[in-house]
Amino acid sequence: MLTGIRMPRMNAVMERWVQSCRRELLDRCLLWNERHLRHALREHEKFYNEHRAHQAQDQAAPLRAVPDPTTDPATVVGLNVRRRDRLGGVLHEYSHAA
Repeated sequence: MLTGIRMPRMNAVMERWVQSCRRELLDRCLLWNERHLRHALREHEKFYNEHRAHQAQDQAAPLRAVPDPTTDPATVVGLNVRRRDRLGGVLHEYSHAA
């Protein structure tokens, strides 16, 4: 794969994504064919960009802003968190229930 002109960090960013994809997805599931692989990669890409917390971005996902912190003790006690499994339970999304 060719890298962009004057983009020295491009390889490092892609290497990090490939490592995350391998560790979080490919090492944990059995893929049957190319169609199944493509589906799993699409789901992982969506999860990675919309739900997975990134330390470099203050625990926000690239396509989602950081929510306001909840500091009120009464609100913290009443929080209802829901988990949604993706790819048969390989990936987990957590969100506040309305």
